[in-house]
Amino acid sequence: MDRAPGLSVRLKLTLSYAGFLMVAGALMLAVVWVFLLRYVPDYEVMFGPAGQIPNRSDLLAAFGPKAAAMLVFLLAFGLVGGWMLAGRMLAPLSRITDATRMAAGGSLSHRIRLDGPQDEFRELADSFDAMLARLQAHVDEQRRFAANASHELRTPLATTKTLLDVARDDPDSLTGGLVDRLHTVNTRAIDLTEALLLLSRADQRAFARGPVDLSLLAEEATETLLPFAEKHGVTVETATDVSRTVGSHALLLQLTMNLVHNAIVHNLPGHGTVWVTTGAHPGGVRLAVENTGERLSPFLTSTLVEPFQRGTARIRTEHAGVGLGLAIVNSITQAHDGTLTLTPRAAGGLRVTVELPNG
Repeated sequence: MDRAPGLSVRLKLTLSYAGFLMVAGALMLAVVWVFLLRYVPDYEVMFGPAGQIPNRSDLLAAFGPKAAAMLVFLLAFGLVGGWMLAGRMLAPLSRITDATRMAAGGSLSHRIRLDGPQDEFRELADSFDAMLARLQAHVDEQRRFAANASHELRTPLATTKTLLDVARDDPDSLTGGLVDRLHTVNTRAIDLTEALLLLSRADQRAFARGPVDLSLLAEEATETLLPFAEKHGVTVETATDVSRTVGSHALLLQLTMNLVHNAIVHNLPGHGTVWVTTGAHPGGVRLAVENTGERLSPFLTSTLVEPFQRGTARIRTEHAGVGLGLAIVNSITQAHDGTLTLTPRAAGGLRVTVELPNG
């Protein structure tokens, strides 16, 4: 936005310092003048045959020029000293301004790292450095996400292209098997696209909020996925208490479905167990989904919420998903001002806990 040029902050501070010094000097001279006038008569007083006491006119003639010279000196001293003092005080602001320009130009790796005691400028510089660090982490995450999304989308599209090329070169090969493979690949591409759209919707917080009971969502999710669990030989146990919060019913249901689905898929084949619990406490409400499975390292667990990250040591099936399950859970949790905690179980498997504010 175009704005009319104005005085710099340094010049304004200089004028303020000089003006304050002038006012203080003028007040001091006024006090001296008033104090002297108390003891000087306003008329000539003869003292002896040849002497006299000076009157106020004589005092004014002697005091006025010197007072004016003193005020001129104070003005010059205030301007020079104020300019130097303002420059010294505003030096940290110049470093912050330079860092802001660099960040606006796309350089997010630069840090101010302001030295000195903790004051307003130091607090501002530290806050700005922390903001740059968060921005850089966010930009890096988005770049990794874009690269991973491109890779994940390219795989089914390339497979579809290959299958279609085969069918075009050999029309007789367009059998039920090829059609089934095309359908499977196309379904995966659709699932991935819908997951990306859901993730974007959660990140933007573009949803309506209303009262939601996590216990009802847990019951709905487990009932829906029960046939899927029985197919994989996984037992699902629930212990739900009323847990009211405020948010999007559709997104929180998707969150619960993702957690239960992941717990079933990444489990011990044929004899696994999933525990789904909900409850309320003074600080909020809690949804916990715990499952048996292979042992996970803390490092691997910390990466599972990143998009397209899958535990390599976990069981993979045809329902392994698109690698966005926990990333979507994390985004939905953050969009509802909650916290997501992943804890590897000592006996193997994972415990995922979602904490949300009370409704």
